[in-house]
Amino acid sequence: MSRTSLPEQVSVIEPGESFFFLCHKNVRCFTDCCRELELALTPYDILRLRRATGLTSTELHQRVIIEEQSADSGFPSFYLTMVDDGKASCVFVTPEGCSIYADRPGACRTYPLGRGVMKRGTELTEQFVILKEPHCHGFAEKTIQTVSSFMQSQEMEPYNRFNDLLADIIHHEKIAAGMKLTDDQYRIYRLALFDLDAFRTQLHEKSIDSPLAVPGQIADDDEALLEFGMQFVKIYLFD
Repeated sequence: MSRTSLPEQVSVIEPGESFFFLCHKNVRCFTDCCRELELALTPYDILRLRRATGLTSTELHQRVIIEEQSADSGFPSFYLTMVDDGKASCVFVTPEGCSIYADRPGACRTYPLGRGVMKRGTELTEQFVILKEPHCHGFAEKTIQTVSSFMQSQEMEPYNRFNDLLADIIHHEKIAAGMKLTDDQYRIYRLALFDLDAFRTQLHEKSIDSPLAVPGQIADDDEALLEFGMQFVKIYLFD
């Protein structure tokens, strides 16, 4: 991530570097960042949304998720639906704040920070940036944060862990060399990572062939199923 190529409001920040920031209900811009945004969803985000709403992953796709396909790699991208209320508000925002706060997406948790992951050889490296938007009054709060402490306070460990597993797929050397997904590869990638309930059903019914032994705990453990799905997809796409 080049410092010179970043937008004016974005700057690189180191893990131990401190900054002032706090978001709470009495900040004047409370929930403004929940409107007019393009909120990309990761597989773990969708897992947590499923848990928060009680909907199946398939129902989430039907009701609150927009799907697009990249012309470059062929990978799908998923975004949270915004409400047509004149403010393009997040479907989960209320006057009191986020209605699914405990299971909010990773991008919401990390704001105003961003975490990028790059693959160099077989190793993943991370880089953090801070976004200072003029409308955000959280920076005027006199609470000292560091990247490390803020990420810990936002309980980002499982989000980052699964995002790193995803990065190992989408930044694979074959993708970097120009590989594009076939229709069948697209279907498997979407199914195993973004539609866990359908994936679990197909594994149970043996309507999908698995190159791996299916662990028993995926019957009632979504995290175990998603981790299995990551391994499944990597083998299916690249071996």
